[in-house]
Amino acid sequence: MNLWIILGYISLAFSVYSYMLVGYVLMSWVPAVQDSAVGRFLKKVCEPYLGIFRKFIPPIGMIDISPIVAIFLLNFIKNGLFIVIQKIYFMF
Repeated sequence: MNLWIILGYISLAFSVYSYMLVGYVLMSWVPAVQDSAVGRFLKKVCEPYLGIFRKFIPPIGMIDISPIVAIFLLNFIKNGLFIVIQKIYFMF
């Protein structure tokens, strides 16, 4: 399989999850949407990851900045994974 196809799928997966995180955070502004099927699904998928950051990063007033840090770290992990995959691919 071509390296660029693999990296494309990985990038797509990370992008979809990042958008899911953003959607989940935006849904917190509309409580009625949180009780929908989509809201429950996003909570089940996003809350375990965001919960890690919420343990260590307290809200600043009424603003929860942990999702910002979570998305930043997700992009950092994606870029690191790309570097590792490329090094392994070109090693062989």
